[in-house]
Amino acid sequence: MKKTYEDYYNDPDIINEIPVMREIHAIRLMIYDETKDMTQAERTAYFAGSAAQLLGKETADRLMAKTLDYRRNVVGS
Repeated sequence: MKKTYEDYYNDPDIINEIPVMREIHAIRLMIYDETKDMTQAERTAYFAGSAAQLLGKETADRLMAKTLDYRRNVVGS
């Protein structure tokens, strides 16, 4: 059965944190579980899709292009 946001929010490891930190950690745990078995290409597509929903496709595409340029030119990957 797939865990719900409430399951993550009530995780015993974060239950004693202040509400705003619990929410952040619950979201991070949820994203981790959704992406942990993905390949790098799948993970990139996942985050690109999330960025496109949040920012709009045009802005997300520009941001992704800048990120890939940075990785090629500075990080070397």
